[in-house]
Amino acid sequence: MVLSSLTLAVAAAAFGAGCSTIERSRNLNNPAVPAQTLALQVCSICHGVDGNAASPNFPSLAAQQPAYVVEQLTSFRGHNRLDPAGFEYMWGLSRGLTDEQIKGLAAYYASQKSVPPAYRTGNPQRLSDGKEIFERGVPDKNIPACMECHGTDGQGKDNFPRVANQHADYLVKQLNVFQRTDERPEGAVMKVIAHGLTPENIEAVAAYLEAVAAK
Repeated sequence: MVLSSLTLAVAAAAFGAGCSTIERSRNLNNPAVPAQTLALQVCSICHGVDGNAASPNFPSLAAQQPAYVVEQLTSFRGHNRLDPAGFEYMWGLSRGLTDEQIKGLAAYYASQKSVPPAYRTGNPQRLSDGKEIFERGVPDKNIPACMECHGTDGQGKDNFPRVANQHADYLVKQLNVFQRTDERPEGAVMKVIAHGLTPENIEAVAAYLEAVAAK
């Protein structure tokens, strides 16, 4: 099999870290490997075979907007995205990807069906608060509704990612990155929006988005 030895190495690393390491990922520099093969044999270790990640440490990519996936993989490859998940895992994994492989991965994940996390839970008040923020924003802080960019059902559009069915823990982590750091320079709009959110706001909207299923 084309990547059998690499897959074993990455899988071994996954037991300890939940994903591959930069050092082990350097063997990915093969432009001849089809994108779907990469998705099934490498990316699946963290993101699931069908793009529905089992671990809340990693984002689900199923049904994700292809333009967003292309943007993020290109940012990882260029070492422009600086959050820990970026340089710990994705810098190494993406460094040898060609433009065609990136487009192929984006198309593969866009074609997969998104499945809500099996363990999703949430108290009714928190979900209600999250729904309010998603649909109406926080008017007294001039924070717009999330759905204005991410779609009425969280399905995303173009470079604005799908956020429905995403792991709440991952959403909280990324909103904190936007709010507290400059580690995601492509997210200037989100940095402004996230700056005014309270920890309670972030937890609520993340819980709602994990529970909502995009139509």
